[in-house]
Amino acid sequence: MKTVSRVYRWRGDPVGVDRRLKTKQYHSLSISAGQQVTVVSVGHHVLIEGENQNEPYVAKVLCLYESGGQMKVQVDWLVRLCELPRSKASLLGRPPHPQEVFFYDGPSCDPEVSVESILRPVQVTASRSLSRPISFHSGWDEISCREIEMPRDFSSMTGETHTHTHTHTHTHTQFVCHFLSHLASCVQDGARRRPAAPQEEGHPSHGQVTSACGFRTLLDDQDATSDEDEEFVLSKQEEDDDEEEEEEEEEEEEEELPVKRSRRKQTEHTAAGPRATRLPPLLFPQAAPRTPRHTTTPSIPSRAQPAPRPASVLEEARLRLHVSSVPESLPCRESEFHQVYDFLHSKILDGTGGCMYISGVPGTGKTATVQEVVRRLQHAAEEEQEIPPFNLIHINGMKMTDPHQAYVHILQELTGQKATCDHAAALLEKIFSRPSPRKLSTVLLVDELDLLWTRKQNVMYNLFDWPTRSHAHLVVVAIANTMDLPERVLINRVASRLGLTRMSFQPYSFRQLQQIVTSRLNRLKAFEDDALQLVSRKVAALSGDARRCLDICRRATEICEQASGGLVGTGHVMEAMNEMFSSPYITTISCAALQEQLFLRAVVAEFRRLGLEEATFQQVLVQHQALSLVEGLQPAPVSEVQAVCQRLGACRLLLLESSRLGLLQRVRLNVSQDDVLYALNAG
Repeated sequence: MKTVSRVYRWRGDPVGVDRRLKTKQYHSLSISAGQQVTVVSVGHHVLIEGENQNEPYVAKVLCLYESGGQMKVQVDWLVRLCELPRSKASLLGRPPHPQEVFFYDGPSCDPEVSVESILRPVQVTASRSLSRPISFHSGWDEISCREIEMPRDFSSMTGETHTHTHTHTHTHTQFVCHFLSHLASCVQDGARRRPAAPQEEGHPSHGQVTSACGFRTLLDDQDATSDEDEEFVLSKQEEDDDEEEEEEEEEEEEEELPVKRSRRKQTEHTAAGPRATRLPPLLFPQAAPRTPRHTTTPSIPSRAQPAPRPASVLEEARLRLHVSSVPESLPCRESEFHQVYDFLHSKILDGTGGCMYISGVPGTGKTATVQEVVRRLQHAAEEEQEIPPFNLIHINGMKMTDPHQAYVHILQELTGQKATCDHAAALLEKIFSRPSPRKLSTVLLVDELDLLWTRKQNVMYNLFDWPTRSHAHLVVVAIANTMDLPERVLINRVASRLGLTRMSFQPYSFRQLQQIVTSRLNRLKAFEDDALQLVSRKVAALSGDARRCLDICRRATEICEQASGGLVGTGHVMEAMNEMFSSPYITTISCAALQEQLFLRAVVAEFRRLGLEEATFQQVLVQHQALSLVEGLQPAPVSEVQAVCQRLGACRLLLLESSRLGLLQRVRLNVSQDDVLYALNAG
């Protein structure tokens, strides 16, 4: 599809000049697109280009002016139903119409935008009585339609509708865009007219009506020409006090054609005017059999009975100790929680961007703390309305098959679009670089940052560079396991974009681990005090991983339940720890040869030096030779070390690339580093 560029020009001389601000005010401007010229004046409603091309913004023009050679417009914003906060939508007290829009004034909206962002004028109709025909002008697909006349005064037809629709005008001015497709049938032959609807001169007698959602043609316009503008008919939402008639209308709507139609409900006779007669049913086409609604993807059936409750104390304790169970609070991380909360709260409130780098060994509560902070911020934005609403995007490097897939995931979460990696990167660069009139702040949570590392580091650079753009409104929270990852891995231009806002999560002490397990149980007496102290001290001495501590406790409850029941004692905990730390991998490492154990130790040392979970054979070889000298051993030849690496790969302790790569062969561990160190120390 060929894209036509738009040219913007002022119409007429300035109507006002401000010498102090050096601005010139104008009454109207013209937008030229090819051979078409559209005029936009003060007081008109317009469509303004946004992030999503299919859903442009709607605004009312308040002022047109030129400042410093730049053409600008000051507007009042109108938001659609999908953009309303849930708390605001509930204030309507009625089901809103899909095409309804509302005035909006918030800190995230900039009232001054560039004139070049205006797409075209659009007519928005208030839900109050109007003194002129109602039409919706647009030019999406250049489909010709005719304007269908409406009564000049709705009061003669709607009766007491004024008092009903005026209920919420003190908070929101309501706008409804209803497409009266059934009126097209009345004027199809030029002779039939709806009562109390006078005909104006120059208006056609029949027309084509299209829907604003899909622009589906209901009636063919035989006399329409391509030079006419597209016009959509709007109507006012009316209420019917007669319950029986309302139920009758709903039943008729269900039997209509699959094309969505909006039908006006008639009211009783009032002092304001006589009741309009209903159109005879012969004016409408025969209703086609309705296609049953069904989805191609089967849905999970609803549960017939509620989930069974835990039958015993040990079963309930096992459910509470599961890693996926979301606790009511995060003990022992109060200080870190407040630091992350204050950082994100200030950025969202000010509408600025920034980066925060969070590091710590696995199982120290990094991701859980950040997710709890985000939940609190979402509650503050939606329920308490302390801060503006914001977008949340969460990506995990472990789930990416390629680091460049991060672009695709971010674009899809932000706009709903699907694109290739390169195209997604270009679109994100455009979104975060250009100014947007109503851009919400975006919080990007990047977990397992070290797995997004590439040789050129362009993915990390873009993630940390976008928040520095003045129009991005992007806040990045990066999480990794290595504290000094920026200094070890990132090049200078990437590390400089990351900034100095960093936080380190220290491993849990045995008292903190004991408190975490106790808070999970929540006064549920399932463990002996000595058993909790034993597992906490054992895990704290090894790694301080809270997840490992919870797994051991869960396994201890299973062993106790299979044995005799009662409380979990030290014997059950010892048996669980022996199973946990006596897996086939750990047994294999403990019984491995000296050079094999030395190579595994070199792999762990190189991973910690790089801050990554991957290294080349050449890098591990350097560590292996250094460790050999420390142990007082003669460094083995390269061929022998390669043979050791291949044996470990055959045992699936290592994940190796093809051996034909030689020294550039990449090496990864197939077990956790904690298990390797535990097996080597136990051996």
